[in-house]
Amino acid sequence: MPTIASYGAWESPITTDFLVADSVGLGSIALDGAQIYWLESRPQEKGRTVLVQQTRGDHAQDLTPAPWNVRSRVHEYGGGAYGVDQGEIYFINNADQQVYYLSKNSREPQALTNCPPCRYANGIWDRTRHRLIFVQEDHQSSTVSNTLVTIPLPGSKSYPEAPEILVEGADFYSSPTLSPDGQWLAWLSWNHPQMPWDGCELWVAPVLTTGKLGDGRKIAGSQTESVGQPRWLDNQTLIFMSDRSGWGNPYQWQTDQPQHVLPLLPQALELEFGTPHWVFGQSTYAIADQARLICTVGHQGIEQLGILDLAHQTWEIMDLPFTDFHSIQANADRAYFVASSPTNPSAIIELDLRSITSESTSYKILKTSTHLPIDPDYLAVPQALCFPTTADTVAYGFYYPPTNPNFVAPASEKPPLLVKCHGGPTAATSTGFNLGIQFWTSRGFACLDVNYRGSTGYGRDYQDALQGHWGVYDVADCIAGAEYLVEKGRADPQKLAMRGSSAGGYTTLAALTFSQTFQAGASYYGVSDLEALAQDTHKFEARYFDGLVAPYPTGQQVYYQRSPIHFVEQLAASVIFFQGLEDKVVPPNQAEMMVNALIAKGIPVAYLTFPAEAHGFRQASTIQQTLAAELYFYGQIFGFTPAGEIPSIPIQGV
Repeated sequence: MPTIASYGAWESPITTDFLVADSVGLGSIALDGAQIYWLESRPQEKGRTVLVQQTRGDHAQDLTPAPWNVRSRVHEYGGGAYGVDQGEIYFINNADQQVYYLSKNSREPQALTNCPPCRYANGIWDRTRHRLIFVQEDHQSSTVSNTLVTIPLPGSKSYPEAPEILVEGADFYSSPTLSPDGQWLAWLSWNHPQMPWDGCELWVAPVLTTGKLGDGRKIAGSQTESVGQPRWLDNQTLIFMSDRSGWGNPYQWQTDQPQHVLPLLPQALELEFGTPHWVFGQSTYAIADQARLICTVGHQGIEQLGILDLAHQTWEIMDLPFTDFHSIQANADRAYFVASSPTNPSAIIELDLRSITSESTSYKILKTSTHLPIDPDYLAVPQALCFPTTADTVAYGFYYPPTNPNFVAPASEKPPLLVKCHGGPTAATSTGFNLGIQFWTSRGFACLDVNYRGSTGYGRDYQDALQGHWGVYDVADCIAGAEYLVEKGRADPQKLAMRGSSAGGYTTLAALTFSQTFQAGASYYGVSDLEALAQDTHKFEARYFDGLVAPYPTGQQVYYQRSPIHFVEQLAASVIFFQGLEDKVVPPNQAEMMVNALIAKGIPVAYLTFPAEAHGFRQASTIQQTLAAELYFYGQIFGFTPAGEIPSIPIQGV
């Protein structure tokens, strides 16, 4: 018989140790003949990212031993940190952001660049000219410049010359891609104040015999059309994603018909084939052969994998037990990707394309993010919600009920609700395996993971709804979701908490300040002063807030009105703050201003800092400490004692 215990006090096998023990982050798959490569982020090694290689049917091996750490910091968020071709490898080393080379015969890294103020990402191989083409971000002056550059490979006539600029003039560049014959180069570019998901441009230019580019042609994109992931199907055909229909769908352009962009489907589908360009090297589709694309599509927060038949312009979903996909790669025989579901941990999957039938799909797991046994009885399965919100519209989210086979709460109790707010804000939550949510639900919390207005995956109109309304509509939607669950009897109105990181931390602080709905909250490297963020952030996001809030400084008053730091007298909720002291995206002074104001007012507040962390916590010890501290904090505020040994933390004002 289950034990009767208050919500929040249930004993759970999903401990903080469980969350990081034997777990890795998986991503950035690449194929090279019979070999597959990927990156592993290892919390046990203080977040070090390792390049791993596996030959088909063999065991995996690390290619970059400590202290090498494969990570780019271009745009701060990075991505595109390595590449492979014909057994040769390049990678970006986190410590100096330089490009290193591994030959077929030696796995001793060889530096290809020596420009410490410069960062590199998203490189491609130009075999015709024995060089690499990279995105370069130059920090030598106060004005950061982004360009496409060429870097000679060892053995070429120009090696070891410094990088040479190939394309310049735009504020940002991404996704360079060469036609198979090396005669055409395509790339993305955009300028302030656009973010790439607002609007960017796809350019194509011929590569001359000198290695320079001929006259370029813009083939798609505008200030209001976002394009992405250009890839050559053959020497004449370029495939890419565009949201010109209101949804991210696939299109093609051909060198012999330069005036025309053609859809790959007979009519646009209300599905998202793409994803916002936060990091380099994203891959939501792959070219299997001349006739097929393997694509992931999203519909109202749920993702599926399918095959796009190019000749017949048909789309067919594959039967797979996953709801979240990324890093898609493929050849004619097999597809590889990272996938998960609410009850299946993230894993690298090998899918046999030759065995697909209408009844079954054959796949195998090459690597899983965790080997720990997880009893599915402890795992909450999300329920998709659509609930009314302000402006006579609706918002979306996923509700996770308290789930633990060994406990039930007293009949008189309703569960505490933890509203989770994703970052971005131009991003979305995922229904993939998330022990960070199961940690709470297995202890008796209900969780609501909100895809507020402005989230991706619901079409361009829903994404654009947040323009000019950040700090208003996202806050309203989180409040509406909590009130909806209270009304349905699924949450205790006196035990409502909200948590978020980065931009989600801002929404959390704004909701706690400008409403009385929540009694507690947790901010992970969140924003409290929008104006300070607008004045002191990195180049990639320097004009992001022009669209989300208002042009700065002309809209200075709007920034003031939406900044929680200026209205702390309205705040009656208790807050715990977590901050990395190396954070350049959201500087620590943002949290410190809010903490000091709460201390002065006598409101319960806790502040935990982590000297070696930046924007996004990577170290196992940090992940453990923050979750345990947050649980302890809610126990103090909501009046329950967490099960197990949870370390106490100092809380001001209690």
